[in-house]
Amino acid sequence: MAAITTQFSGEVLVAGFTDSKILDTQRIEQVGKELLEAVSTAANQKMLLNFSGVQFMSSAMITKLVTLNKTCAAKKVKLKFCDVEKNVLEVFKITKLNKLFDIQGTEEKAIASFDKKGWLG
Repeated sequence: MAAITTQFSGEVLVAGFTDSKILDTQRIEQVGKELLEAVSTAANQKMLLNFSGVQFMSSAMITKLVTLNKTCAAKKVKLKFCDVEKNVLEVFKITKLNKLFDIQGTEEKAIASFDKKGWLG
């Protein structure tokens, strides 16, 4: 069984998780592998990770997300997260990863935020 789902929303590759708890070592390895494979298919260098339904994840999974973030940066893929549950968001805040990751509220807001320009754009 796949660990993630992927679909395109316009030009953004949206990846979601099939598990509500990502704790098992083998499953974490599978999630990490599938996410890295998905990066290579990210259209127009835009990828959104939808955490809807994910209640818990181990520290090993968080390490995979940091690796994914580095891979995306190296390949010039913009990565954003959305629909992060409160307890998972709390872990990101405790570890200060909420400053590393671009976390948006909803999928719609996240997709729209890819097209927003900065102060001068």
